[in-house]
Amino acid sequence: MLLVNAWAIHRDPNTWDEPQEFKPERFQCEGGKEEAELRMLPFGSGRRKCPGEGLAMRVIDLALVTLIHCFEWDKLPGEEVDMTEGSGLTIPKAKPLEVMCAPRHTMLDALSRL
Repeated sequence: MLLVNAWAIHRDPNTWDEPQEFKPERFQCEGGKEEAELRMLPFGSGRRKCPGEGLAMRVIDLALVTLIHCFEWDKLPGEEVDMTEGSGLTIPKAKPLEVMCAPRHTMLDALSRL
């Protein structure tokens, strides 16, 4: 039986520069899909790998771009973003991020039809 420790792989200082820092740009694949699969395992691995990985990887971009396009996003006034990690299997933020969103003026008509 082989157990994959994704937590340790994602925090390996031999693989990542400053592994404890939040740097989403490090996950942009430069060397092809094979290299990305060996360095990042967000959907597990092996026989028990998430069957929805392909769909999720295609849909997440569309969902994120739609949210960014349709709404104006602002953090709450006067508050800094707290990046402290909480405890748990998925390492949630210790204090949840709170933001204010408002529909863009150009999207009001489209959003009112939903």
